[in-house]
Amino acid sequence: MTEQSAGIADIHWLMDMLQTVDVGLVIVNEDYRIQLWNGFMENHSGLTPRQVREHYLFDLFPEIDEDWLRRKCDPVFLLKNRAFTIWEQRPYIFRFNNYRPITGNADYMYQNSTIFPITDSRGEVSHLCFMIYDVTDAAINKLALQQTNQQLRELSSTDYLTQIRNRGNWEEHLKLEFDRLQRYPQHHSSLIMCDIDHFKKVNDTFGHAAGDLVIQKVSDVIRKSLRTTDIAGRYGGEEFAILLLDTTADQAQYLAERVRRKIEQLDIMYNQQLIKVTMSFGLVERDVNIQNCLQWIETADKALYQSKQNGRNQVTLFKA
Repeated sequence: MTEQSAGIADIHWLMDMLQTVDVGLVIVNEDYRIQLWNGFMENHSGLTPRQVREHYLFDLFPEIDEDWLRRKCDPVFLLKNRAFTIWEQRPYIFRFNNYRPITGNADYMYQNSTIFPITDSRGEVSHLCFMIYDVTDAAINKLALQQTNQQLRELSSTDYLTQIRNRGNWEEHLKLEFDRLQRYPQHHSSLIMCDIDHFKKVNDTFGHAAGDLVIQKVSDVIRKSLRTTDIAGRYGGEEFAILLLDTTADQAQYLAERVRRKIEQLDIMYNQQLIKVTMSFGLVERDVNIQNCLQWIETADKALYQSKQNGRNQVTLFKA
């Protein structure tokens, strides 16, 4: 085989490899006009090399953020450095459909890419080459793991019956807020402890399943009555705790009274039987005399006990 024949064979081998490799290869000139488009890109875009050659990249693929991609490519042209993109920053450069059977639930192909310079005979960068990697499998697995971890975090912090915070998670937020108020004593936050009146009678009369339903309905009222910044938790069996951030005692009393009225008006049906319940509330605004979280809770509990002593179904504001 002559040297010329060997060179032709090498070129043929190289072109065959470029067309069959399972990586997207795109070469553009300085004006971002496409010069090379390999088989991977053809298979996923449905466009042949002849259809894309000399076409402006951003006209063919308007989904590409031109400003973002040019910012990525400018250092490659100027400094002859490589650039990289990963799917966590931007899911893809080219929006291709996902056809992988294992990750068939993905709407599109997740992509990583490498962008490197191609120089001419004078050593000047004349073209850019994009290498597009299909990382859909890894991306979907990672996203699924993140979702699972998030669900586990929510399960560990949420009361199963009421779907509001459990006691441990709520107390963590109480401690954080107390520490914040220690640093900024000019701020006001209030704590409400509340308890379903005569709840044992509900269980004894209608059964524990009915009691669970009552707790769920009451927690729904509490949750729907609060602002997004307020933090409610199930503190005990039929006892709830509500932390009202940046809220004075008067404001907290107004909210507690509104919740009390809504619960008083609840019609809870269980096995075609009507269950009516009421709730008692004790609240206190944090002040300098309260030295720790436990004392804050105990003070609100004293106000709650006062509501119980005075006939239940009422709101009591603690006064030193």
